[in-house]
Amino acid sequence: MAVGNDGSRRGGVRQVAAAAGVSMSTVSNVLNRPDVVAAETRQRVEDAMSAVGFVRNGAARQLRGAPSSVVGCIVLDSSNIFFAEVVRGMEDKLAQANCLLVTCSTDVQPQRELHYLRMLDEQGVRGVIVSPVIGKLDGLVSLSRHGVPVVLLDRRRGKTELCAVTVDNVRGGRLAVQHLLELGHQRIAMVTVSTEVESLADRAKGARLAIRDAGLAPDDVLLTIRMPGPAAPDRYADAVDHLLALTPRPTAALCFNDTAAVGVLRELRRRGIAVPTEMSVMGYDDVHFASELSPALTTVRQPRYQLGWAAAELLLAESDARHRHQELLFQPDLVVRASTCPPRRPGRRPASS
Repeated sequence: MAVGNDGSRRGGVRQVAAAAGVSMSTVSNVLNRPDVVAAETRQRVEDAMSAVGFVRNGAARQLRGAPSSVVGCIVLDSSNIFFAEVVRGMEDKLAQANCLLVTCSTDVQPQRELHYLRMLDEQGVRGVIVSPVIGKLDGLVSLSRHGVPVVLLDRRRGKTELCAVTVDNVRGGRLAVQHLLELGHQRIAMVTVSTEVESLADRAKGARLAIRDAGLAPDDVLLTIRMPGPAAPDRYADAVDHLLALTPRPTAALCFNDTAAVGVLRELRRRGIAVPTEMSVMGYDDVHFASELSPALTTVRQPRYQLGWAAAELLLAESDARHRHQELLFQPDLVVRASTCPPRRPGRRPASS
């Protein structure tokens, strides 16, 4: 609760206004519409708030009809560096509107997603940005209709009246496999997780399209190795054992993200398999460490920070009566580094180091 001489919120605002030498309406604007206040004035008011010990009463503010300053975010795995960088983009945009972001991880569990949605709704959040596990969006549409704005992250909106921010994952899968096919690989293992998450399904679709474009049969070229998810780098021993046991052995591994690629690289190294001369490895996302690995990782880059910023921007826009739901589609890029090369010809020994 705001702390003033009379213990009331209004008294707190009056104190802040007097300390900053501004009107009470200016203090109100700093609290509710900071973008309309000059930066110097806003800083003076914020300094005065600190000096008098002012704490805004969020519950009372909502009772008066003002939107909450808390935004919920539900992602598949907050420990995944891809989502960490997406969330940073959200935080930076929401900070401009004096909003607080609360982030939850579903661990790709539908029941956990439902649990967090219910809890965030009960807390009266301003809205929810969510990367859904659940295939059907009925629950999210219902949430939106009863007054909690929803922005889909890394998921297309289809025919729903929701905002969405995503990347063209079909194109991303296509770029990755086109690169491997152009190098000469015709047996490619796709290391993924046991989930129907749309972004991963779209990458597989793009991969198969690239194979068909090359005049080859997708089922002959692409082999899927599924893992329980989310998967950390230390859980890849079984996946690599499976990969190496396939006959004929694949010459390339396409991993569902860069963290997965780290796990595959490490397990291949433990088994004495040289990358890329004996096995090419690709990641997906191009997170910050991808270029620092040995060998540096070939991957597909996603605009992670921009995704988060755009999702937060759309959520904030929901409070404008003129807002119209929209879907923003970003484009991925292929980043070629040292972890991929043409497959070694049968009988040919790798060059000595």
